[in-house]
Amino acid sequence: MKIKSCILIGMVSLGIGAQEREELISFGNMDQWITREIKESRVIGGAVKQVFEIGPVETIPGAEPYFNKGGSPWATSNVLAKVVGVVKTNTSVFPEERSGGYCARLESRMESVKVLGMVDITVLAAGSIFTGTMLEPIKRTKNPQKMLNSGIPFTQKPQAVRFDYKTKIAEREKRIRATGFSKITDVEGKDYPEVVLLLHKRWEDEKGNLYAKRIGTMVVRFKKDVNEWQNDATYTILYGDITGHPEYNAELMALQREERYALNSKGNCVPVLETAWGEEGDEPTHLFLQFASSYGGAYIGSPGNTLWIDNVRLVY
Repeated sequence: MKIKSCILIGMVSLGIGAQEREELISFGNMDQWITREIKESRVIGGAVKQVFEIGPVETIPGAEPYFNKGGSPWATSNVLAKVVGVVKTNTSVFPEERSGGYCARLESRMESVKVLGMVDITVLAAGSIFTGTMLEPIKRTKNPQKMLNSGIPFTQKPQAVRFDYKTKIAEREKRIRATGFSKITDVEGKDYPEVVLLLHKRWEDEKGNLYAKRIGTMVVRFKKDVNEWQNDATYTILYGDITGHPEYNAELMALQREERYALNSKGNCVPVLETAWGEEGDEPTHLFLQFASSYGGAYIGSPGNTLWIDNVRLVY
């Protein structure tokens, strides 16, 4: 199944009944992809690698930083890195053919850079797509979250998020932590793909610090293989203080569960500090929606974990 639409900055409205309507997030049908052709440094082989982004169909040659194009709200974990002068790419999100169009395939993979006497890095790279922008080039492995400008301006209050998906879960019972410079270690807990939707009401103080109330919350982990496409999977967004809600899960949904960053008015990428749950009448200012092949943050996961995503919509 493919949902077709014209490409607009914002949303494409799809009426589906008197009591409910859908809005396809721009480029959310995953049919439009940009291909970047980046030549890596000669000291690591000098190959030309393809790096994919979700946006209007185009081929971009050269090792230049990427900025979202054509009104696409989506960034990916596919990046251009320049570490101690060495040009390297990571690709863990791929377009894959589906029903006459495409979907997004997100994979958790091990990536290495080895240059005698200069650098020896191996990292666990999870595949993810999210609403926001990636701040390229990546110059270090320390604090990778600071390179993610998380969230896009958004003021609506949808009832649910809806998408098509399938999954493949790695057999490994423990996850891997590989940060690049420290020893590769095991992390307790099996790895699972995860989807996170947060609606924030953000503000900035005079020093440039960013704060947010959590207006809406939806988090789901997929804990088994799903070999056939699950179309129209729908997950309710919970509003306000949800700590007393039957579906509340502190491990997944607590405030400030994971540190996320965004650009402030001064152009600096700073933490977004969640200070409180939203109250009745609060309206969001930003939407953060992320699909990831692994949970647990940067450099943690299980190689082989895979999440396929298509037709991402909001339901009202």
